[in-house]
Amino acid sequence: MVNITLSIPAEIKKMMETYEEVKWSEVARKAIIQKLAVLRKLDELSQSSKITDKDIEKMEHEIKRKVAKKHGI
Repeated sequence: MVNITLSIPAEIKKMMETYEEVKWSEVARKAIIQKLAVLRKLDELSQSSKITDKDIEKMEHEIKRKVAKKHGI
């Protein structure tokens, strides 16, 4: 597995530290996976579809909502 380093404001880090039980690397990993799923779906749709940007934004919102619900985010 590859490691990445994220830069976040000190204020955010301080807030994160109040939730010691949260595995922040897992939160970041899931967010990246979620974004990749959205981008892949958009790529698929854009290859063969004539949908509008507004349609894409609606689908992205729906996908994010469902993924967040599934993962309890």
